[in-house]
Amino acid sequence: MPNPPQQDTPQLELTGSRQFPEWLAEQGVSLAFTTYQTGKLFLIGLQPNGRLSIFERTFNRAMGLYATPDRLYMSSLYQLWQFENALDAGQIHQGYDRLYVPQIGYTTGDIDTHDIAIDESNRVVFVNTLFSCLGTVSERYSFVALWQPPFISKLAAEDRCHLNGLAMENNQPRYVTAVSSTDVADGWRDRRHNGGCVIDVVSNEVILSGLSMPHSPRVYQNKLWVLNSGAGYFGYVDLQRGSFEPVTFCPGYLRGLAFIGDFAVVGLSKPRHNKTFTGLPLDEALAAKDAEARCGLQVIDLRTGDIVHWLRIEGMIEELYDVAIIPGVRRPMALGFKTDEIRRVITFDFASS
Repeated sequence: MPNPPQQDTPQLELTGSRQFPEWLAEQGVSLAFTTYQTGKLFLIGLQPNGRLSIFERTFNRAMGLYATPDRLYMSSLYQLWQFENALDAGQIHQGYDRLYVPQIGYTTGDIDTHDIAIDESNRVVFVNTLFSCLGTVSERYSFVALWQPPFISKLAAEDRCHLNGLAMENNQPRYVTAVSSTDVADGWRDRRHNGGCVIDVVSNEVILSGLSMPHSPRVYQNKLWVLNSGAGYFGYVDLQRGSFEPVTFCPGYLRGLAFIGDFAVVGLSKPRHNKTFTGLPLDEALAAKDAEARCGLQVIDLRTGDIVHWLRIEGMIEELYDVAIIPGVRRPMALGFKTDEIRRVITFDFASS
């Protein structure tokens, strides 16, 4: 197999903080993230010399991510892909210890799939934003609906509330985020400033409201964390008081959240120059701090709330969607569809007798 194509281009620059590679090594992880507008899957690991390894592949409107050491799930414009690691334990391919191959693809149609998770029965669960529901894949249908918010009266391709984030608890869907609780077509755009809410999937109740375009709820260390994206704050939900407790301000529109040890990794985007992303509380907060919005990743120490490491992205990429941590992997790569490598990577097994 020929060497993979050069990953860096003059239009793109990724710069890590001085200790960011050491942090990856200490935690024993690699990172994956998707870029929404430019349609890229990035895999961040370490080269043998300890410097960052940056690998990317192109998938049209890459968005939701879910990662284990040997499997990735990722949503794209009209499909949901399951990647499998083609390498055996201890095997190295061109310096990489994981080779993710898009092995199974489900055609969902353009339903604007956002967050992805796997439940206790190993079933894919995803946020179907266009139809304002949680769904799963099907061998026959575009999707199978599993749950819808209590305020959504009908499943229709109308993106009524912009349902986007999914938090699992005990391997079951537990919390979701939406930009609003509206029940009319595209109604969420009129509630961007403070219409955001968190919904308990089990009780069917809105447990928190008044957020600005929230994303990426996650249950970790007995807390429900959430990104108040339109305000630029990473924080958690006080379930007793029904309030959002901000922890860290990040200079950007927040989407994508993952945890390892005492650290959170959040994704930052530059707001789009359109009506949807202008006039948000984030604009005032940045102005007050004399700061510009950034695109990249930031590592937050949960014990202090400090931003201790970062990866800054400049150039052609201005917007991220999801972030995933790949534990126990030092340097991952993946196959895509833009080169002919995928024709020549062939794995097989023997049928059991």
